[in-house]
Amino acid sequence: MGNQDNIRKVAIVGYNRIPFARANTFYSDISNLQMMTATLDGLIEKYKLQGQLLGEVVGGAVIKHTTDNNLIRECVMRTALDPATPACDLQQACDTGIESAIYIANKIALGQIESGIACGVDSISDMPIAVSEKLRKILLDARKAKSLGEKIKTFLKIRPKDLTPLVPRNEESQTGLSMGGHTEITAKYYQIAREDQDHLALQSHLNMAKAYDEGFFSDMITPFNGLDRDNNLRKDSTLEKLAKLAPAFDKANGTLTAGNSTPLTDGASSILLASEEWAKEHNLSILAYITHAEVAAIEYVKNEQNLLLAPLFAASRMLEKANLTLQDFDYYEIHEAFAAQVLATLKIWESPELSAAIGLKKPLGAIDRSKLNVKGSSLAAAHPFAATGGRIIGVMAKLLHEKGAGRGFISICAAGGQGITMIIEK
Repeated sequence: MGNQDNIRKVAIVGYNRIPFARANTFYSDISNLQMMTATLDGLIEKYKLQGQLLGEVVGGAVIKHTTDNNLIRECVMRTALDPATPACDLQQACDTGIESAIYIANKIALGQIESGIACGVDSISDMPIAVSEKLRKILLDARKAKSLGEKIKTFLKIRPKDLTPLVPRNEESQTGLSMGGHTEITAKYYQIAREDQDHLALQSHLNMAKAYDEGFFSDMITPFNGLDRDNNLRKDSTLEKLAKLAPAFDKANGTLTAGNSTPLTDGASSILLASEEWAKEHNLSILAYITHAEVAAIEYVKNEQNLLLAPLFAASRMLEKANLTLQDFDYYEIHEAFAAQVLATLKIWESPELSAAIGLKKPLGAIDRSKLNVKGSSLAAAHPFAATGGRIIGVMAKLLHEKGAGRGFISICAAGGQGITMIIEK
């Protein structure tokens, strides 16, 4: 263990990602390994890490093939980093990227390592396809057969219906509802209007389009496979266009649409973290510091409206430990899995009655919405599950670095009723 009596500051010193692409578009034939390796290569090139032995590289993917069982280490071995750099896979649904940053940050804070990379990747296009349970058992029995005759006899048990492939489904196993299905319930329960959802989605696109035009992302993204910017971004989006979209989950009475929900996406991101001493030795600017983080979970099987609201509890505990209020921030980055989930979070924070009803000690109050997702967020960039955390941390670190001082609040919700919040300071 490191010296736990001398907790060190954890600096964010670098970031890189590839453009995010809607599923089955630019990365339709690209694997998690290829996307993650390209992202790490871009980070290594940008910060001159060739041949460097880092403390550790940690990240993961939510959707993986069985051949991806050692994904991050395999990616590291294909880069110009010293091959002695250790790596491991970590997975916590949509929290994977930011949880990886917490993992690396804690090791730096405790003096166990001096530097490390937190990363995440996901491909919907390269989704693993499974076989039926009956076919799987037949194949296993055939492998155990001791003669050709026994194998043939086993294979003859296969029926046409057994050959139907099983595609992973985006749903909670205990409820059978998709993330969008749960959020549709959230929108109804908290009375989140369709117009408000569309307005938030439009603002995300407009903010990101402006950030691209101003060159904010020019040093944050490595072009990849013919794509140089996120292809979900709609610069010409309008409220009128969004209003014409049909409900996506509750076809009859729903308010969630393809426009105010994030699409299935491919992409990867990475963040370089270090001690102050390591950053100085390598002539790297300290962009900002990770100072606090909190992970929470919430019951969502009986209370189906709760699936993406765990960050409410993470935020409350984190702010109490940091002796801060929700209003003590210059910027807010709240992951836009769905516009309704963001708006429900804000509504509960502002309401003493709703805060008490969900089990919070007190309402955290309203935020200045002009400080929210100022460079656009997931509704515009889209959401490759494990890659979103790195994208958001990178944006927040750059915002604070350009401002020269300040404090940023990050909130990311995840499947399984989990969520993470983080404070970044300059």
